[in-house]
Amino acid sequence: MSDKQPPAALTIAGSDSGGAAGLEADLRTFLTCGVHGLVAVTAVTVQNTLGVHDRSDVPARVVAGQIEAVAADMGLQAAKTGMLASAEIIHAVAAACDRAGIGGTDGIPFVVDPVAASMHGHPLFDDAGLTALRDELLPRATAVTPNLDEVRLLTGMEVTRREHMPDAALALRELGPRYVLVKGGHLADDPECVDLLYDGETFTELPGPRLDTPHTHGAGDAMASAFTAGLARGESVPDAARLAKWYVINAVRNSYPMGAKVGPVSAFWRVADEDAQR
Repeated sequence: MSDKQPPAALTIAGSDSGGAAGLEADLRTFLTCGVHGLVAVTAVTVQNTLGVHDRSDVPARVVAGQIEAVAADMGLQAAKTGMLASAEIIHAVAAACDRAGIGGTDGIPFVVDPVAASMHGHPLFDDAGLTALRDELLPRATAVTPNLDEVRLLTGMEVTRREHMPDAALALRELGPRYVLVKGGHLADDPECVDLLYDGETFTELPGPRLDTPHTHGAGDAMASAFTAGLARGESVPDAARLAKWYVINAVRNSYPMGAKVGPVSAFWRVADEDAQR
C-alpha cells in the first residue's frame, strides 16, 4: 500500500452513456496521465455512436455541491469544464469555483473546454447558456480550449484557414482567459493538424499529423483533460499544452471502431500490457 497521494483534477462535465466522451473520457485521461479524477456531474445523456437521444440535467445546486464537497475534503490541483447544460448550471459553477478558489489570477488552474454541441451537431445549451459561458467562465479561466465551431459560437469568427487562427485567438483572449488554445482539427483541408496557443504576447504552434481515421469521438475531451492533468502535475501552461497535444495524437492514432458510426479515441495505448506484469 502506498501512502503517496497523487495530484487530483476535477472534471465538471456530463456523462456519456457510450463511454467515448464527457466525464468518462476525462477520467480515463486523468488516470493514464497519473492524476486522480474527481467529478461534478452536470447532466446524464442517453447517447451512442448514432447521436444524443435524451438527457437529464443535474440540479444546479447539486452540481455546485459536488464541486465544493471534493474541494473542501480531498483538495485538487486543477479543474476543467465540459458540457455545462444550462445557464443556471453555469451560474452555479462560477459561484462554486469562486468559493473553492478555482480559477482567476491566483486560484487553482482552471481549463474551460467550451462544449457547446455534441460531435453529432446536437446543441448542448441555448443562447443564454452561451452568454453565461462567455461572460462568467472565460474571465475565470486559466485557459480556454475551443474547436473551430466553438470559436464561431463565442466570437462570431469563421476560421477556414490556418492563417485565421491568430485573429481568433486574439478575439478569444479579449474575453478574459489567460491563455487560449485554438484547436485546428476541423480544418479538414489542412494537411497537418495544428493547434495554436496564445498567452497575450506569443503565438505557439503545436503541430501534429492529420491521421486518417473516422474514429475521433472524445478527442476534444481527451485533449482538454490531458491539458488539465499536466497543470495538476505542476507543469507550466505551455508544457501542459504540449502534453495534451502528444496525448491526443496518440489517442487518435490508436482509436478503434465501436458501434454503427464514429468510434472512440483510445487510452489503451497508455496502459501496460497486462501479460507483461504477470
